[in-house]
Amino acid sequence: MNAIDDDDGARRDILRAVGLMLCSAGAFACMAVTIRKASAELHPFEIAFFRNLFGMVFALPLLARHGWGLLRTTKLHLYFTRCLIGVVSMLCGFSAIVYLPLAQAVTLSYSTPLFVTIAAVLVLGEVVRARRWSAVAAGFVGVLLIVRPGTEGFSAMSLVALGAAVLSAGVAIGIKILSRTEKSDAIVLYTTLFWVPMSLVPALFVWTWPHGWTWLWIVGAGFLGTLGHMFWTRALKLGDASLLTPISFAQVPIVAVLGWALFGETVGPWTALGALVIFGSNAYIAHREATLARRAGPGTRTVAIAAADAPAADGPGRGTQAPPR
Repeated sequence: MNAIDDDDGARRDILRAVGLMLCSAGAFACMAVTIRKASAELHPFEIAFFRNLFGMVFALPLLARHGWGLLRTTKLHLYFTRCLIGVVSMLCGFSAIVYLPLAQAVTLSYSTPLFVTIAAVLVLGEVVRARRWSAVAAGFVGVLLIVRPGTEGFSAMSLVALGAAVLSAGVAIGIKILSRTEKSDAIVLYTTLFWVPMSLVPALFVWTWPHGWTWLWIVGAGFLGTLGHMFWTRALKLGDASLLTPISFAQVPIVAVLGWALFGETVGPWTALGALVIFGSNAYIAHREATLARRAGPGTRTVAIAAADAPAADGPGRGTQAPPR
């Protein structure tokens, strides 16, 4: 009877995790829409600042819950470096959302796990075997299908989107290092506290005071970004990253539908094909890393799985994502 109850409980946890991850995908997709809406009046750099400002407001209850002791750390220099890389990634990601079709910008953000895998080998010395390298190579083929360098469909802004993904991978490595000694809520709170002044500096060079509906869009961006991260982290506490990472890719079709309905954007065949290839690559990498972590025993996690427990650079995707990625 207990075994049956345990199985029912596990199934409920899986269903809840899937539902939370879908909610996260929806929140991040809607955040991309609010960024695009706000860009009718504001520069992407200024939108990033307001997203961080209101995101900090929504994150402050963490301090009320844990007290000032949450901020006690000896790793302030690592927080600063991780946040500086993250804010540059965010500026690139927000620019991609504004100047590229939404589906293309979001899909390219999901290339972060490819760069995370490479960085984990170079920086952390993690071992990656032939099958995961093959998945990484396939993922880069998907990226090339979307970017299409040397063709009429190429846009220099797609390189900015890829830059955001590369920097987001650096953020994921920073999270991996910090998570060895720091609490997840401390990483979240320090991120918001650093990002506000860091993103204010470039915003001042393009400053325009928002008016009317624009206030709704920038407050919404802050709320939806924080909400998406909350859904994301709670989903990963209930389910395996190997199951949930592919589900997070639901953000791409959601944002594609929103882009078509609100901005008249269509998804070209090359973007759709590239998205499918990147999806398959990410799904295999997540599955393989989860399998290796289970074989290594309890408490052992690869960089991509560990990084998924805290927000990376908050670009088109979760930043990654994970991620995001």
